[in-house]
Amino acid sequence: MSQKKISEEKVFFEKQIYDLKQLLEISKSLNSTMDFSTLIESFLYICMGQFQTIGAALFTKADFDASSFQMGQNFYGFDVKEGVEYSFPEDHPFINFLAKNPECLTIEQLNNSGLKKDEALKALLSLEPTLIVPLKVKGHINGILVLGQQINQKPYSDYDKEHMTAIASLAAIAINNAMLLEMSTTDMMTHLKLKHFFYTVLAEKLEMCENKGLSLSVIMLDIDFFKRFNDTYGHACGDLVLQKVSSVIQQNTRAQDLAARYGGEEFVVLLCETDSDIAEKIAERIRYSIENMDIVYSEQHLTVTISAGVAQYDPQTDSSPKMLVDRADKALYISKETGRNRVTVAGPGGL
Repeated sequence: MSQKKISEEKVFFEKQIYDLKQLLEISKSLNSTMDFSTLIESFLYICMGQFQTIGAALFTKADFDASSFQMGQNFYGFDVKEGVEYSFPEDHPFINFLAKNPECLTIEQLNNSGLKKDEALKALLSLEPTLIVPLKVKGHINGILVLGQQINQKPYSDYDKEHMTAIASLAAIAINNAMLLEMSTTDMMTHLKLKHFFYTVLAEKLEMCENKGLSLSVIMLDIDFFKRFNDTYGHACGDLVLQKVSSVIQQNTRAQDLAARYGGEEFVVLLCETDSDIAEKIAERIRYSIENMDIVYSEQHLTVTISAGVAQYDPQTDSSPKMLVDRADKALYISKETGRNRVTVAGPGGL
């Protein structure tokens, strides 16, 4: 064997060893967070860095019970056209094709696949991708990675595709794990978080606030006379009211905040870096929005009101997350006792 051949093989094996080490680091990175948006962002950056591509995008389900794969804001470097819907229903022939052919797919292979170029596929092709990589776990597709051309303008080699498939497999597992966590911590009725998850996050946030001297507030909310909806119109109506109220609460919280269903018709909101004055304004905005909401059920127009209590974290008084929530709950009780459809703020250490 010539010296040149030996040298080339040495370089190739060294690259394989390096890439295997990279896969280990990528696995650690992808599994270091269960936050879905952070996971997707990390995955796209990894793909762009590993393959020096000018663009990367991911079609995936927005949440565990979504019925379509959407790109949304999960892209970098692609020219996205306004008004175009980049989405595939979960039963789309393209999804079924990828499930049966889980290898990297070039545009030429896609064009020769026999799939009908409907609006969904045309939207994908309008991105002018170079490589399509299915993310598959336990026999199911849970994402579609779309890669643009490499910066050096060279075609993706067979080795590149093999390496990309390995990374996609790791990402598919991480996404599946994140979805499982989402399912186990989310109330199926309202799509808000569950009580036990709320307390876990609250404990972490309180520790951070104490270490950094940051403010934090909690809002407790309860639907006024909720039993009347169930008794008058049935539980399906009550469910609709819960969903509508939950939607308003979610719309009035930021990404760094956390809204949860506390139990029955009671809700709780964690507001990070927020004092009681701002929390009161947010609670009032939620209260006003719900009061002015028109809910239509069986051709009946229904109105709903809520009562709320606000408490700001006081390290001198709140020795546990439960104590902070209890103070907000006592403020809520005062709102109930003094006429409902109002917001009460707990003072430092009490009311």
